[in-house]
Amino acid sequence: MAYLNFSELQGSPVAVPADVVARSGFTALEWSVVAIAQKDRLSSLGTPGRLSIALGTIFGSPKPNPQLADPKLEALRRVSVLAWHHGYSVPRHEIHAFHQAGYTPEHYEKLLASISRGRSALNQGRRTR
Repeated sequence: MAYLNFSELQGSPVAVPADVVARSGFTALEWSVVAIAQKDRLSSLGTPGRLSIALGTIFGSPKPNPQLADPKLEALRRVSVLAWHHGYSVPRHEIHAFHQAGYTPEHYEKLLASISRGRSALNQGRRTR
């Protein structure tokens, strides 16, 4: 499991106006997790199998595991990856884990609406090329 140290970001370098956080319900750190999840593959949601681990040990792992150390941010990343790939078709158990991590139904709606707009913008960009 890869470890990303986000503790350095909490409190000082990232300054987000309180009204922005209040309106969106997500912090700047959480929005960055959503943005990063856009590039993650669906395979990043699974745990590596024995063969994958063995080959990684022998040949070196080409890519670190993108799972986040913070369980709340990892729940957000998982739902975000699924939403970027499948839109509103997120498995029920992932939604439940998202809520168990401390997010509300309003967070979920805001997240999917934002990702839906992003997916539409990406699709529009592909059509104009």
